[in-house]
Amino acid sequence: MTELRRQSASPWATRASRTDPDPRVTNVHDVDRGAALASLFDLHYTALLRLAAFLGADDAENIVAEAYCQLYRRWQQLRDPEAALPYLRSVVRNLTCMRLRRMQVVRKHTESITNPPTVASAESIAMMQDDQRVLIDALRRLALRQREALVLRHWLGLRESEIAAAMGISVGAVKSHTARGIATLAKAMEQRR
Repeated sequence: MTELRRQSASPWATRASRTDPDPRVTNVHDVDRGAALASLFDLHYTALLRLAAFLGADDAENIVAEAYCQLYRRWQQLRDPEAALPYLRSVVRNLTCMRLRRMQVVRKHTESITNPPTVASAESIAMMQDDQRVLIDALRRLALRQREALVLRHWLGLRESEIAAAMGISVGAVKSHTARGIATLAKAMEQRR
């Protein structure tokens, strides 16, 4: 009896001696989802945090947390578990873009109200050295599409076809945005010297 109680205490425990399913576990995929999300979090949280910061998010931690929440809610809709990381990247990109657009609209409509300057999180500041800060500042001044293309290409190492799919544009547009962004960054870095 104590063995049965110990086995049913956790839905994560294996039940080799029982044949009937635990009524608290409604779907076997829920167990897989939890383990898969924990693994994704351990392996990719920092990279996704940097992606959000490089794309210009002032609240990168919140964006990445929201991305993991959305993946958790939509786990059953994934065609393949391998699609989880690209999905997370896409959500981080989309959430960052939405928040940047929202901030632009808010600034446009509240020009008369003085807002305190936004302060980057301690984690974001700790990740950057002096040269990196200059590069990040120059990256933030780029047009949004150029910034996205550069970050996805040179920081995440995605191929042009993957970038085109993630951004919803053609491969030629990816090449154009990347080339223009690099030219603008090179000019900004030259001015620093």
